[in-house]
Amino acid sequence: MSLLVTLVNDADKLPEPIGRKPSAGERIEGDPDFRTWLQDLSFDGRVRTGIWEATPGLTHAIKDGVYEYCLILQGVVEITENGGEPKIYRAGDSFLFKPGFRGTWRTIETVRKMYVVVR
Repeated sequence: MSLLVTLVNDADKLPEPIGRKPSAGERIEGDPDFRTWLQDLSFDGRVRTGIWEATPGLTHAIKDGVYEYCLILQGVVEITENGGEPKIYRAGDSFLFKPGFRGTWRTIETVRKMYVVVR
């Protein structure tokens, strides 16, 4: 097994994703759909890399014990940390969620992001 992994930024070139709806506790408004294309998983399962997609809606964003790097590939989102001002991210923007982040994620236009999550 190679220790070099080439990540694909175009989800249309990947196998079928895993789809789901947000749980009742996650969803605030709208009826978003989520899809995930997992591209790599560390041996111990603590590090995951892939592409994630969401259709418009508003959900809670809770990152307890999770560090996550995101690169927006397409779409527009608004992220608001509890007690903070909303921030808009578009294709080409990147950001980090640090452990303990709590706030909301509003998908304004269907979004795809590449992510690296460390638990």
